[in-house]
Amino acid sequence: MVCPQFPVKYPAMKKVVLIQPPVQDFYDTDIRLQPIGLCSLKAAVKKFIPEIEVKVLDFHQGYGRKTIPLPRELGYLKDYYFQPDTGPFRTFDQFFHFGADFELIASEVAKEKPNFVGISSLFTPYFREILTCAAAIKQRLDVPILVGGSHVSADPVSILENDAVDFIIQGEGERPLVELLQALLNNGDLKQVANLGFKSNGQCILNERQANYALNELPIPDFSDLSLDTYLYDGRPVCMIMASRGCPHACAFCSVSKTFGRKYRPREPEDILAEMKARYLEGYRVFDFEDDNLSFDLTRFKELCRLITTEFADKDTQLLAMNGISYKSLDPEALALMKEAGFTHLNLALVSADQKILRAMGRPHSVEGFSKIATEAFRHGLKTVAYQILGLPGENLQSMIRTLTLLAQQPVLIGVSIFYLIPGSKLAASFPVQNEIDYTRARSTAMAIESDACSRDDLFTLFITARILNFLKGTSFEHDDSTLSNLLKRDYPDPRTQNGILILRKLMAERTLHGITRKGDLFPIQRFNVNLFFRILSEIKWLRQLDGSELHIVVDNEFHNIV
Repeated sequence: MVCPQFPVKYPAMKKVVLIQPPVQDFYDTDIRLQPIGLCSLKAAVKKFIPEIEVKVLDFHQGYGRKTIPLPRELGYLKDYYFQPDTGPFRTFDQFFHFGADFELIASEVAKEKPNFVGISSLFTPYFREILTCAAAIKQRLDVPILVGGSHVSADPVSILENDAVDFIIQGEGERPLVELLQALLNNGDLKQVANLGFKSNGQCILNERQANYALNELPIPDFSDLSLDTYLYDGRPVCMIMASRGCPHACAFCSVSKTFGRKYRPREPEDILAEMKARYLEGYRVFDFEDDNLSFDLTRFKELCRLITTEFADKDTQLLAMNGISYKSLDPEALALMKEAGFTHLNLALVSADQKILRAMGRPHSVEGFSKIATEAFRHGLKTVAYQILGLPGENLQSMIRTLTLLAQQPVLIGVSIFYLIPGSKLAASFPVQNEIDYTRARSTAMAIESDACSRDDLFTLFITARILNFLKGTSFEHDDSTLSNLLKRDYPDPRTQNGILILRKLMAERTLHGITRKGDLFPIQRFNVNLFFRILSEIKWLRQLDGSELHIVVDNEFHNIV
């Protein structure tokens, strides 16, 4: 692959700046933005090359947002996200830039006077933000720029080709970054730096990938550049913890193994506990385990829970695993230990209730196993969110409805993700080669991939239906009001609940879904497939609320008399 050639000077390395860049999207998950990967890189450099100063700058969190034009690649979404909606079933209407603007980033980085800059590129749809960030910095500073992260691991050459990028790292970054900086300090051979990509004589060179340092050789991430009150969960400081790396599964829609490999590598429970104790002394009170397979080694996980219970028994802490836990590796004892240790929520990925689809996606999970764990989690008081992927290749609409029905009848909130194609995944190989348009659309909100079995209108309708079901799951009713028609006849003091009831009354009676403007006026949502919605209701028949109660759904003429 021929790529641009340009002069790069490598002065003596004294200071490195590592950047978390802004993102542009319809929404932002601000409680999961702590740049733990960059902090781990800083800790590694500090350990192995202590003479180099490393500064982590987060330009994503803490800079607010501003409305920007919808990218032309997403222009078709104007038919779906077309007007501000204050109702409880709303989707999206504005496209935002979350974080600092690019000129401010370049200015702040220049003030640090670094000799080397690294930029994190975790998610494919934000590749342009990374390249724009790199270009803005290059205009101010004549320093090498490195880009690493999951997107780079999946498609390294497209990033390395860019004029503003000098190096890329595939896979985990601690050892490659340390060895690259050592090579630059000592005039070493760049071809000997594992996982590195660089340019030479107009060519993009990708070195062989090798293993990272052993996890017990790595220090805990260095959070010293982060403000304690910047990353909060329910108003309390939250920190991310990694108890393991590597994913032994091979889900066809995922590319995590491109970064962390297939080998499961756990840390020792005692080491994890020591990190938590250190974080507690720093002021953190909420611990979010970001592992892909936190409980894969169930014996080790149970031991960790017991250690945490003993150590933090008299301390006001909370445990989360917002990246999700595989229900395949859980059992009733583990759930009881999690609750005792301080876990409050459980995120489970069902994906599909069709066992054939699960097999086709390479998931070694069973639908029956999910139901058992969801029921047991409720018994232990764990608030559970269970996720479904809509629009998976090969799955038809009826199969998706069955999955939604199963989730409706479990005491869980329904989390819906609409399938998008991830570069480097097994499924990507069965599609045409992706281009920049495809990369921009590689996000759930884009509803990018339609099929003969499921149209974009269907995806949109299923997504909103899940929100309606969650609303009903969380709305309380009197014991003798356990039918949907009775629920909709009541008035509620809470404005949000009352607005939802109003919209549902009209939906049931008039067969049209409405949104609510900021002035309180109703407007129709035309792309919502009302026939599909009533088909789903007729198949669900009843749903399980979050308190365990049953709400019975009978679709009949009675709804025409409740408005």
